[in-house]
Amino acid sequence: MGKTATNEEVLAKVSELYRELFYHNGFGEMHIEIRILKKGQKEVIIHCGKQYRYVVDYPEKELW
Repeated sequence: MGKTATNEEVLAKVSELYRELFYHNGFGEMHIEIRILKKGQKEVIIHCGKQYRYVVDYPEKELW
């Protein structure tokens, strides 16, 4: 992936995959890894049958 993603893009993919798993007629599993990259970036890896990788910019201060 050449560009950074937004949190909204990552959350949309998580939501899409969750819906697919929920309505699937069988077993499903999903987990998420978050790794710190260079200053101001994190890598988000969604495992759900295959891996979906995103690099996301994040602010140094918490927004919560």
